[in-house]
Amino acid sequence: MGERFVVVPVDGGGTLAGVGVHFDAAVTDDPAPDTGSGSSGGTREGKEALEDAVFESQDPNSVVPILEYNREPNKYGDGVPKENSPFINSSENDKGNSYDGTNMALFEEEMDSNPMVSSLLNKLANYTNLTQGAQEHEEADEDEGPKKKAVKSPQMGTFMGVYLPCLQNILGVILFLRLTWIVGTAGILESLAIVGLCCSCTMLTAISMSAIATNGVVPAGGSYYMISRSLGPEFGGAVGLCFYLGTTFAGSMYILGTIEILLTYIVPKAAIFVAEKKEDEVNALLNNMRVYGTCCLALMAVVVFVGVKYVNKLALVFLACVILSILAIYAGVIKTIFEPPDFPVCMLGNRTLQNHNFDTCLKTETIGNITVTTKLWKLFCDGPELNATCPEYFVENNVTVVQGIPGLTSDVISENMWSQYGYLGMLVEKSNLASVGRSDPEQDKYMPYVVNDIATFFTLLVGIYFPSVTGIMAGSNRSGDLRDAQKSIPIGTILAIATTSVIYITCVVLFGACIEGVLLRDKFGDSVKGNLVIGTLSWPSPWVIVIGSFFSCCGAGLQSLTGAPRLLQAIARDGIVPFLQVFGHGKANGEPTWALLLTAGICEIGILIASLDAVAPILSMFFLMCYLFVNLACAVQTLLRTPNWRPRFKYYHWALSFLGMSLCLALMFISSWYYAIVAMGIASCIYKYIEYRGAEKEWGDGIRGVSLNAARYALIRLEDAPPHTKNWRPQLLVLLNLDTDQAVKHPRLLSLTTQLKAGKGLTIVGNVLEGTYLTKETEAKKAEQNIKSSMSAERTKGFCHVVVSSNLRDGVSHLIQSAGLGGMKHNTVLMAWPGTWKQSNDPQSWRNFIETIRETTATHHALLVAKNVDSFPTNQDRLGEGTIDVWWVVHDGGMLMLLPFLLRQHKVWRKCKMRIFTVAQMDDNSIQMKKDLQMFLYHLRLDAEVEVVEMHDNDISAFTYEKTLVMEQRTQMLKQMQLSRTEREREAQLIHDRNTASHAAINDKADAEPERVHMTWTKDKLFTERNRNRECNSNVAVRDLFNMKPNQSNVRRMHTAVKLNEVVVNKSQGAHLVLLNMPGPPKNRGGDENYMEFLEVLLEGLNRVLLVRGGGREVITIYS
Repeated sequence: MGERFVVVPVDGGGTLAGVGVHFDAAVTDDPAPDTGSGSSGGTREGKEALEDAVFESQDPNSVVPILEYNREPNKYGDGVPKENSPFINSSENDKGNSYDGTNMALFEEEMDSNPMVSSLLNKLANYTNLTQGAQEHEEADEDEGPKKKAVKSPQMGTFMGVYLPCLQNILGVILFLRLTWIVGTAGILESLAIVGLCCSCTMLTAISMSAIATNGVVPAGGSYYMISRSLGPEFGGAVGLCFYLGTTFAGSMYILGTIEILLTYIVPKAAIFVAEKKEDEVNALLNNMRVYGTCCLALMAVVVFVGVKYVNKLALVFLACVILSILAIYAGVIKTIFEPPDFPVCMLGNRTLQNHNFDTCLKTETIGNITVTTKLWKLFCDGPELNATCPEYFVENNVTVVQGIPGLTSDVISENMWSQYGYLGMLVEKSNLASVGRSDPEQDKYMPYVVNDIATFFTLLVGIYFPSVTGIMAGSNRSGDLRDAQKSIPIGTILAIATTSVIYITCVVLFGACIEGVLLRDKFGDSVKGNLVIGTLSWPSPWVIVIGSFFSCCGAGLQSLTGAPRLLQAIARDGIVPFLQVFGHGKANGEPTWALLLTAGICEIGILIASLDAVAPILSMFFLMCYLFVNLACAVQTLLRTPNWRPRFKYYHWALSFLGMSLCLALMFISSWYYAIVAMGIASCIYKYIEYRGAEKEWGDGIRGVSLNAARYALIRLEDAPPHTKNWRPQLLVLLNLDTDQAVKHPRLLSLTTQLKAGKGLTIVGNVLEGTYLTKETEAKKAEQNIKSSMSAERTKGFCHVVVSSNLRDGVSHLIQSAGLGGMKHNTVLMAWPGTWKQSNDPQSWRNFIETIRETTATHHALLVAKNVDSFPTNQDRLGEGTIDVWWVVHDGGMLMLLPFLLRQHKVWRKCKMRIFTVAQMDDNSIQMKKDLQMFLYHLRLDAEVEVVEMHDNDISAFTYEKTLVMEQRTQMLKQMQLSRTEREREAQLIHDRNTASHAAINDKADAEPERVHMTWTKDKLFTERNRNRECNSNVAVRDLFNMKPNQSNVRRMHTAVKLNEVVVNKSQGAHLVLLNMPGPPKNRGGDENYMEFLEVLLEGLNRVLLVRGGGREVITIYS
């Protein structure tokens, strides 16, 4: 609780003293308030009058101040909850339940801010992390009555909630459509390397993810929530959007897989575009994929829009299809041991043939003792006749039949051990078959050979394969539906990755051991009448795999179109990316309608690419980016050892997370270096956008901890020694003035700061409020907020420091002494010239200014004083051709040289030229001075015009004498007129005491009675006596003023100011900015006001002036 003490004056009799000058006791009706009461017993106006009385009492001996104890509720923090958590938020009902007991009465006034432990535990018991996902949407759809259905507590266990969803998401289209081709192209060994790399990456990521997921409650949002809360909103938003894009392109990939299965293996005749020539087949297939893919996407989007509950109910059906298909593959492998299936592959020489258009693998056949040509003959030759013209290779080589599935007991594994990479259009050949003659590429492309449809190499296959191991986040995305998420997520995810890794590894080995190499490299099964290659191995029928993989791809596509919009909606509702706000809205039940439309639009881009092999590396990049930051989050939290980092999952280590992060980065560049650069560029742009425009969020992230540790380390390093001259730059302490509403008086001072600093180095913007912090807390916070707003408007990057002090002088002194930390302390003070010092009745304003100058000199800080600061340019102004004039009168360490250079780095001053003027006396060689100065500037690498101004020792003019005399007369008059209230009251008291004593002496002489008479003065008599004495004194003072002669030291100083001003105005009146050495204040404080006059005369007639005073060290050097 906050406590406020109010000083209340009490006279000798114990009553409250009145207001004004009364020498008789003033009796009031109200007794002094009790110090233990909660209120003072009087009105606010009465209190203020009493406080004023302390400072206006006439008799200091008759007033005894006492302390009135006033209790006010204290507020902790800013009142803004940073996170939706039962530890922070409290409902209105909670606030109404005030404490009514007696056992804890000592704490009753703190119950609002510090609740009882029992009430906190009660809130935790009622807290649920139920996902805001599909379950609530289903209930909203089914809820027809006004009464809402009660939300069920999550009941899913590890197997149903994590293991099976991960299994379904990991196993998918790549396994069925591309794994056989990858094994045939890369060979068993390199395929195992690809699978090992990708599965190791996901396993390490799963370990890191398990540590993060078990470090407290993970609400719905999965990986996005984990990354954003661990690494901050910038990383969270960037990686969250990358994960969203990856999930969206995964939808494209699954839809393309669905259409490929449909048009290639189920109903090939449904193709709209049919190639008339063999070379047009690829384009025809891509166009069919685009048309059917777009239709399929539209249909799936409608299904998701109508009701996500249908997708969730079909999830188990789709999962059953995946499991049955995998079981059919293993069953088919076992069957090959006893009875290999019959899938003959026709070979011409060592080349594989497409057998869509012929049944028998023969050139000719004998029917009734007549040799006739076959359909195969007609595909190669220009006619069915035996004497038709045929290609040389067809004539010279025999046709042979190779068994496509030789079985597990065959020796085909040795042939498939090594890679067979090739270029686009390369023929698929069997190396151990005889081949006669050379190939003719121009003729071969029209023949029915099986060829590579894309150029193949190891890194490409990594990018195509990696999507088959994604999907490990499925369990963490469902964290709100789990009975015990902190137990289920690690076990279920790691088991699912282990299971799928075993499946992939065994499939690689079994495919290589059972299937002929040329059939493995036949991507679309053209050599086995268009059958799915993996289907030829399955039992009881290839259709089991075809139908199973079709429904699996459909389900995965629907799941992607369901999950991606919700992820985008979660990011939009977090408010960290302003332009995504619209996607946070949806239907009445929360369905993300706008997010679904955007997802469908992005998904269409992937479908227009039309090639599954081209889309797979794109989504690999985005998923790898996401996994990289999951590992980074775990590594950062572990290395920082933040107090809140207490995962229940203990089998993690920062080295494993770092290895996983490195592996993700390596895989990104292995898969496709240009896609990796694009993905990182997108993430970087999002990061910078959120940093620049995004809403401020404080999630206690790890990057903040990294920044703190780095800052601490850097500060300790900086503390070792002062910066070298080469590294010196002005680290500014800007002293701002605020008006009565705590608004910034001179925002252009912040503009000048921005132009001078350009975002580099340290800037501290300070202000002093007069009073005590207990009474000025609200004003201090308001002032700080206003200063920060002005800094943001003027793009001033730095820190704000508002100090509350008993008086302004001490406050400024505290700022100059203590602002900054360690090596990051200011070395320069920037302030505005007190323009109204002459009009002000309070001399304290200019006295504070001069004391600040003295203090900066004592602390060896440089000082910059901006005169007419409101006329300085804003950051939006662009000054045209003009000059920045430097008047180098005395050497100050090079500050005058450095400042124009720094200003010209900013676009406001970029077009201005620099001119340097220096002053030569009678004994100086001005020509040599100019040459030396030009050489000095050359060595400093500064471009500036140089001019030497000669100032001769002229006689002091009568004008200077007169100006000095007027200045001294004005100073003397002000000293006499500006007597403080305390001095006037003291004078009145002395007059009273003198008159009282004289009356007592007269009475003693006239009357010998010992009785003493007490003379009471009325207010009228007091004022009459005071005015009579004042008139006498003023008459004497006026006579003294007219008889004054100017001080010779002041005359010389005025002469310098007048002459220098004439020269500066003559040369620099049209300059955009004038920089001038600031003369120091006099050592004798009696001449302070004269010092202000000298400066006024020096700066008269100049618009923008920056007075510069060095800090006593060199700040610029000619050395490299």
